[in-house]
Formats: sequence, structure tokens, C-alpha cells
Amino acid sequence: MRYYLIAGEASGDLHGANLVKELARADQQAVFRGFGGDRMAEAGMTIVRHFRDMAFMGFIPVLMNLKTIRNNFRTCESDLLWFKPDVLILIDYPGFNLRMAEFAKQHNIRVFYYISPKIWAWKQRRVYKIKRLVDEMFTIFPFETEFYARFGYRVNYVGNPLFDAIQDQKKKPDLASFAKENKLVPDKPILAVLPGSRKTEISMLLPTMLRGVSALKEFQVVVAGAPSIEPAFYSGLVGSSGAKVIWGKTYELLQNSQAAVVASGTASLETGMLNVPQVVVYKMAGGVFFHLLGKIFIKTKWASLVNIILGREAVKELLQVNFTPRKIEAELRRILYDQAYRQRMMDSYKEMTDKMGEPGASARVARLIVEKLK
Repeated sequence: MRYYLIAGEASGDLHGANLVKELARADQQAVFRGFGGDRMAEAGMTIVRHFRDMAFMGFIPVLMNLKTIRNNFRTCESDLLWFKPDVLILIDYPGFNLRMAEFAKQHNIRVFYYISPKIWAWKQRRVYKIKRLVDEMFTIFPFETEFYARFGYRVNYVGNPLFDAIQDQKKKPDLASFAKENKLVPDKPILAVLPGSRKTEISMLLPTMLRGVSALKEFQVVVAGAPSIEPAFYSGLVGSSGAKVIWGKTYELLQNSQAAVVASGTASLETGMLNVPQVVVYKMAGGVFFHLLGKIFIKTKWASLVNIILGREAVKELLQVNFTPRKIEAELRRILYDQAYRQRMMDSYKEMTDKMGEPGASARVARLIVEKLK
């Protein structure tokens, strides 16, 4: 069968690549094409457009890149009609993907969605569009089944693919080897900083994150670089802070770190699954204005997936007006030096992973997709 996949960011590329591998095992005649990244290309998919040319977030960046965005839509539409897939598989990234779902429906192409948009937190009315356009939804969080059921929409809960991604890359912590390989100080503990994967959010978050860790002189600070962003971009933000930026080793970095400052998103869940104490941060342009808007429109009590899955605050969230260097430093000191507090966070991580189910999500969703298509 012919599969067209669309992933618009780094996490989608990771999970899309694992899905492509498993689909190839389940369907010996599979052919893959679509929008994605290097990992999906390595897995065997022909890349029409790289996600680095699609990752625009926020009102101003979208306005500034409207021509590119329109071109991406046109390219995808014409390529989809040329390829004539048996199914269009969308991976998160709702702004782009829901429009492509509508286009596919108009041309009688089946639409499957893997990794639901986070409509339970923001823009819940999108559920009606999903019901109308998406033939099968494959979800990765247990609470999403109940959410969609409230709207009369049945989903396929397959478990979380991060189990598979982490299992594939997980290594035993070895600070000496990791430090030597990445030109770090071999006997100095590490604080990890994960500022996101898009230039707009990194520009907004990283300087404040670095100021927040700057007083902790007993640690060396290491920033996880996004795979699609060039070193020169980080150089202007890191400046004279002394922080080191490394690429392609986020899991190893976390495993060799004493704590982490993490941008809200998938990375906070990965950090929890790797049992690394963390403080979760985020900010969008607009300051107090967006802080107040968030209180009105965001439907979840928490921002981090760790807290949402558990239904309580297990990790501290410093968002919008609370995202300050002083508060980052205070929370890190508590994580690092209050052993009882640190242990409660670790116990919460275990509870979280127990709730999320078993590894093997990528294989399960691939089998379901092939079965439903046949």
C-alpha cells in the first residue's frame, strides 16, 4: 500500500520514523512519501518537504512567513494528488494537518491521525472538525479516550511511542565517557537545559533559562541543541554564559544530568520517563496579556504532560509571568538539595509511567493501520 505521512516538527519526525519502520514490517509492499525530517528519511520515506521549512509558531512568525506557508500547502496538495496514497497519516501538528485532512477528504483519500492534537488543552472545538474529517484517530495518552468519548468519537488508544524511542536510545549513565566525548569537564555535575525545537521558542526561552542556572556555579550547563538548527543561532543566545550546546544526544544528556530546565512539551514527558528531576518552563510573547488569556482559554489546569497525566502537580511549572531567573534558580536548588522533595518527584515519575501502559506503541499502531486499510 501507499502511505503519505505529514510530520511538522522534530518529535513528529521521531515518532513518524518509528511508525514507518513498523509499517514496513507489517506491509511488505509499503511505499512511503510525505513531509517530515531526517529520521523519517532514514526509515525509508521520500521527503517532499523538510519540517524545518514548516516550523513557524506564534502570530508574528506566521504572518512573516505566510508566503512560505501557502507554498507548503500547495506543494502538499499537488503532491498528494500525484502520489494517490491509500491513506494520509497525520502526526500531531494540527494547524497544517487539519487543513490537509479537509483537502484529502474532498478527494476521497482516507485520513488517519496518529498522535492527537492537544485539543483537550486548547481549541477544543477542533474536535468537531476531527470527527468530520478523520476516519481513525490513534491516541497516545489514556485520558484522551475519555475526552473524545464526551463528544461521541471513538479512538484507538495505542500507548505512548516514547517508550519505544527511549528504549532504543537509552544507555547506562556514564558521566566520564559522556564528558570526554563532548568536551565537558569530567568531574563536574551537569544541569541540562532543553529550550525547545523551534527558533521562536528557543529565542524566547533560552536566555532566561541560562540566567536562571547561572548562580549554580557548582554545575556545568549543557544545552540540548535542536537537530535542524545551526550552531550560529545558539552562539548568539548563549553568549558568555559558559554553557555548552550539543546536538543529537538529548537522552544521553538527560541521563547524565542531576536536574533539567525543560520547555513545556514532549521534552518534559521524556525527562520524566528518564527519571530526571525537572522544572518546566514556558513563555509566549505578550507577557501579562497572554498570561491572562491563558487563564481564560486553556482548558487544563497544568501545562506539562507529567502533571496532566497524573492529575496533580508533580513537577513545578513556571509559565509566562512566573518564568523568571529567580524562580528557576529557587526551584532548582530545591530539586537538587531537598532530598525528600526530589524523591517525591521520582516516585511520581514511576506512577506516571505505570499509567501510560506498555512499550510497543509503534508496532501496535502499524498493525492497526494495516488491518483497517485491508
